[in-house]
Amino acid sequence: MVLDLGAAPGAWSQYARRRVGAGGRVLASDVLTMVAIPGVEFLQGDLREPAVLAGLQQALGSSGADVLLSDMAPNLSGIAEVDAPRAMHLAELALELAQAALKPGGAALIKVLQGSGFEELLALARRRFDRVKILKPRASRARSPETYLLASGKRMV
Repeated sequence: MVLDLGAAPGAWSQYARRRVGAGGRVLASDVLTMVAIPGVEFLQGDLREPAVLAGLQQALGSSGADVLLSDMAPNLSGIAEVDAPRAMHLAELALELAQAALKPGGAALIKVLQGSGFEELLALARRRFDRVKILKPRASRARSPETYLLASGKRMV
């Protein structure tokens, strides 16, 4: 089971759907609408709202997810002092959800904008997962603070 946060327009969900095959499950969520993708369940809403988070947890059920993908990003203002904390909050939310929703041994790929709070987020991920890497996509500009935190081997505690 794959949980895709910040899923719109749906590229990661399409990729995950192909990877899990007919027997797998993909649950996607975003504040934006997303065109229906065959085999992908979609929950629209803001995960910062308790009712939306509860709906997502209900849709997950007790089985948990094997993989969490988070491409969540705030609407950027172009002001680093405003954008970085907003992005960090979403990355922290994704990491918290990974802790709650992933099966033991599960993995998470979370978009992060480097800045204030980055080292603390990295330290928290290292306490919760066996392996943590920071990846910079080749398509990302060198000066862009956008990176991805790849955490695998979710620990029980």
